[in-house]
Amino acid sequence: MKARRFLGLFVVAVLGAFVAIVVYARLFNGEASVVEVPRENKVQYVNLPGVTSGSALDFTGAVEQSIDAVVHVKTKEFREYHGNSFYEFFFGDQPNGEAPPILGFGSGVIISNKGYIVTNNHVIAGSDEVVVVLNNKQEYSATVMGTDPNTDLALLKVEAEGLYSLKSGNSDELRLGEWVLAIGNPYNLTSTVTAGIVSAKARNLPFLRTQEFGIESYIQTDAAVNRGNSGGALINTRGELVGINAAIIASRTGGFVGYSFAIPVSIVHKVVTDLMEYGEVQRAILGVNIGDVTAELAQQKGLEEIEGVYVLGVRAEGAAKQAGIKAEDIIISIDDTRVNSSAELQEVVSKYRPGQEVIVIVKRDRKLKQFDVVLRNLEGSTEIVKKTDLIDVLGASFELLSEREKQSLGIQSGIRVKSVKEGKFRKVGIKEGFILTMVNKKPVSSVKDITSILKESEGGVIIEGVDQKGSRAYYAFGM
Repeated sequence: MKARRFLGLFVVAVLGAFVAIVVYARLFNGEASVVEVPRENKVQYVNLPGVTSGSALDFTGAVEQSIDAVVHVKTKEFREYHGNSFYEFFFGDQPNGEAPPILGFGSGVIISNKGYIVTNNHVIAGSDEVVVVLNNKQEYSATVMGTDPNTDLALLKVEAEGLYSLKSGNSDELRLGEWVLAIGNPYNLTSTVTAGIVSAKARNLPFLRTQEFGIESYIQTDAAVNRGNSGGALINTRGELVGINAAIIASRTGGFVGYSFAIPVSIVHKVVTDLMEYGEVQRAILGVNIGDVTAELAQQKGLEEIEGVYVLGVRAEGAAKQAGIKAEDIIISIDDTRVNSSAELQEVVSKYRPGQEVIVIVKRDRKLKQFDVVLRNLEGSTEIVKKTDLIDVLGASFELLSEREKQSLGIQSGIRVKSVKEGKFRKVGIKEGFILTMVNKKPVSSVKDITSILKESEGGVIIEGVDQKGSRAYYAFGM
């Protein structure tokens, strides 16, 4: 009896030891076995594929092939020193001199190996000296070849060959949620890269508008962008340029809060090409006042669908009116590109030049109609506007005023100084934003007016105008 009991205990002990040895070996000396328990999956994530080791996010390739094309832009603006009235009260008049320069900084993108660089207009506006620093620390003095405040773009040129330039992508093909990278020089921290996604396209930002005919169709991202990033590159994961970083919605301290905005490369390409070829942007307009189609508007007007862009009115002698487009029409598409907001329509039209013809589809009385529209410039003609030698002598570029701006300033005629470089205007102190109303006692409202008056002038030129506050000023110089 005792022998049997002892034998049973012995067998149990041996089996227990064997099991312990096997478990120990599996846990500490070999592979861990996995027991799969079948279960019913009630939720299937069909649209969110998991990230595997083969598809892990890796932006190094995109950065390596683009970072050398992003430059640091440094600017200086020189000012005259007119003395300190408090100091002069005690110590007498002091000689006027030159005050310390105003220093600025930003970013730029090399778009051609021949030395062409694109940046934001607000980075270099008012500057007397522009220096470009490459990623390899080489420095070059840059010439401002042209500016366009309407799109906040500027074209620089440095005398260097064989520079590494950035290949352009297609901003129209960007998709919401797509990864993008911002490269620039925030707070003078050179060659900084941040990542984010495309949050929105064709974003309209009225609070950023500085010009009556400003283009507002930004790419919105959540890539961290700060002061100094302006003019830098927004690239896709293939290392292609898809936008120029231009603005942020900042905190009270001026820092990034999650909203950054870039100018689409489709607009950049058009502006830069015009500046290279003509020295001026050839801006085409449709000649319509427009608004977005909202649910409220659709209900008021009895519209079947919330689509397209609503025509509030048409400009007299404008391209749209000449083609037959009327107020209360709904623009559905332009050259097969659908438009569903004012910003989208602006972006599409901004890619064309005056004189080019586009097919516009509108909905009128619930029926689709097609119109062939020959686009015009702001002056109402289809001509290409080129810089003339006389304007080059002045050292300035100009932009037209809207009727609303003229009314607010109380003037009948006028044309705004868009940019100033070396020339007659700079020598006499005419600044950007100054509005010319008269040249040699004759009213001016266009570049043609200025050139025709200058051609007839002999000797001196008298400029009369107002600043943006409406204060009147006079200047004179010899030709």
